[in-house]
Amino acid sequence: MTAKILYIEDNPQNMRLVRKILRSAGYDVLEATEGLSGVALAAREVPDLILMDVNLPDINGLEATARLKASPQLSWIPVVAVTANAMHGDRENCIAAGCDGYLAKPVMKNELLQTVATFLGQSVAPLASSGV
Repeated sequence: MTAKILYIEDNPQNMRLVRKILRSAGYDVLEATEGLSGVALAAREVPDLILMDVNLPDINGLEATARLKASPQLSWIPVVAVTANAMHGDRENCIAAGCDGYLAKPVMKNELLQTVATFLGQSVAPLASSGV
């Protein structure tokens, strides 16, 4: 069975690149461009993993994560922050807000696939490095 990954991201270029990487690795990718629509999509589809941009146009990714983690039906789903917020303390803020993992943009292909595989309990073969 193919793992279902929800990517909540408002930047079309980031969405397209991450979608391409994940689909080429065999994952089913769901997409939302806002926090509220992402939370609603997660409730409908119950993905295996959520990749969450922090800076979204309606509610930010940390608020969306808090809403997901407050839901008994969704709280078990790992949420990985994928964000350009890469200053000292940003990783800790994301984890403190309920995210289970953190990836700084630009995301490297190997790092993305390794993180996804880790949260899905899979192994991944090393690939050539490229930025997203």
